[in-house]
Amino acid sequence: MARETLDLLFLVFNYGVLPFWALLILAPHWPQGPKLVAGVAVPALLGAVYVALLAMGAGAAFTGGVEGGGFDTLEGVMRLFTSPVAVLTGWVHYLAFDLFVGAWEVRDSRRRGVPHLLVVPCLLLTLLLGPAGLLAYVLVRGISGRRSPAVAP
Repeated sequence: MARETLDLLFLVFNYGVLPFWALLILAPHWPQGPKLVAGVAVPALLGAVYVALLAMGAGAAFTGGVEGGGFDTLEGVMRLFTSPVAVLTGWVHYLAFDLFVGAWEVRDSRRRGVPHLLVVPCLLLTLLLGPAGLLAYVLVRGISGRRSPAVAP
């Protein structure tokens, strides 16, 4: 696949997820928001893109197509991600899972009664730094001490 096409796809997917993040941040109480983001449509689309990218060349890189590449050493992983299609595939992986985690944070916070203003910084961290945002949400959730009747001890 041509480098220009990969660059365009990167921009499309990188910016294409932002409206869904905006839904989570700005419209957390719209019932369809988290369902749309973490339901079927968006994760399935990103999953299809991921699989297509694997089929177009990243899969070959991940299954031994790159000399010295592999998942058993840091050097091996670094070699895998020297291919632009492999890097784009990895980025789509991050986009899909971070968005899924952000949607879970919104659903969980609504269920537990965690004020959304406390969740917004966690969502921004999840968007930018994935696991750091998840950790921040878990801490906020624990500190807020709120539980819905369905999950109260």
